Amino acid sequence: ATDEETTRVHSAAYLGELARDLPGRRGYLDADTLFSPESFDAARKAAGAAAEAALQALSGQSPRSLVLVRPPGHHAEAGYAMGFCLINNVAVAAAAARAAGAARVAIVDWDVHHGNGTQHIFETDPDVLYVSTHQWPFYPGTGAAHEIGRGAGRGAALNLPLPARSGDLEYVAAFTQVVVPALRAFKPDLILISAGYDAHGQDPLGGMRVTTEGYRKLTAALRGLAAEVCGDRVVLVLEGGYDLHGLSSSVLASAEVLLAAEAPRA
Repeated sequence: ATDEETTRVHSAAYLGELARDLPGRRGYLDADTLFSPESFDAARKAAGAAAEAALQALSGQSPRSLVLVRPPGHHAEAGYAMGFCLINNVAVAAAAARAAGAARVAIVDWDVHHGNGTQHIFETDPDVLYVSTHQWPFYPGTGAAHEIGRGAGRGAALNLPLPARSGDLEYVAAFTQVVVPALRAFKPDLILISAGYDAHGQDPLGGMRVTTEGYRKLTAALRGLAAEVCGDRVVLVLEGGYDLHGLSSSVLASAEVLLAAEAPRA
C-alpha cells in the first residue's frame, strides 16, 4: 500500500512511528500485538493487496476476490495498533474504492471480535456502511447495538452482538433477516467482507459454534446480494481464525462460493 492509500485511514504520525520503530526489531505494541523485524512490510503488503482487490473489483477486471493476508487489520485504529493489527486492511480497501469513484461501500465483518478500528475510522461517513456480527460481551468491548455511527454517519453502523455459543442458526438468521436487507437498502457499489473465521466451533480464541457449512451460507448470502445490487462485486479480506482445520476448510468453502459460475439468490 502506498502512503497515499494508508494515510486516508491512518494518521501520518502513527504510520511514521511504525516505519521508524518496527523494521529490524521485535517487541510488543500492546499486550496482544507482537511485531517482528518484517511486520511493517508485511502489513503494508496486506493492505495493498486488499486495496488492489477492491480496485480490480470496481474496474471489472476481477469482480470477486479472496484476499489471503496477515496480519489482520480490523482492530487497528487511525492512530494506534491493537489486537494483532497494524494497518486496517479493509479500511484501506474501502477508502481506495471511494477514491476511485465508488459512491458507497459496505463492509460486513463476521469475525468473532468486533472491528472497533473499522467502525471508528468510518463512523462519521454516511457513504461507508459498517455491519458487524460478533460475540458479546467479548474483546475489544465495543460493538454494542446502540453504536450506530456519529454525526453525518449516524445510521451507517449496524452492530449485531450475539451471545457466546451462537452457531449457524443464529448467524444465518442475522444475515437473512437483518444484514442482507440493510445492504439491499444501502445499495453499495462494492461489498467488502472482514472475513474472520474465528467464530468457528473449533477456534480456540472464540466461543461460537459456526461450522464450515455455516460460513459457506454466509458467503453465499453476501455473494447473492452482491449479484443483485452491485454487479457481483464482493471482496473477502482475511481477518482472524486460529484453528488451522476450521480456518482452512471455511476459507475453502468461501472460495468455492466465489468461484461458482452463478451467484446464489440473496
